[in-house]
Amino acid sequence: MQSIFDHPDGEWIVSWEIVAEYKEVLSRPKFKLTDEVRTSWFEIIDTFATLIDVNVLIDFPQDRKDAKFLACAVAAEADFLITGDSDFNQAQTLVNTTIISVSLFNSLVCNSM
Repeated sequence: MQSIFDHPDGEWIVSWEIVAEYKEVLSRPKFKLTDEVRTSWFEIIDTFATLIDVNVLIDFPQDRKDAKFLACAVAAEADFLITGDSDFNQAQTLVNTTIISVSLFNSLVCNSM
């Protein structure tokens, strides 16, 4: 994520639904995050993410709970959807947004900025 923050011409776009998922995941006991670390992550999300309203529905049968990320990308007309989730490999035909791994994004985009 640091490479994204280091390039202010990029924008981290999320919906309220995505923010809620981020915060729920960060609060899961299996990650054993201290309150301080969790609060720091919440502050990063609240500070750096741009919230948008998403009025788009995407049918993504591969993983219906991840359709919100595709819908957000479409609503924002995003250039990239950066993910480590291999389920999104099946989604490229559903959106004009380039779906890319974090490492590939770093190599192709961040290192050339």
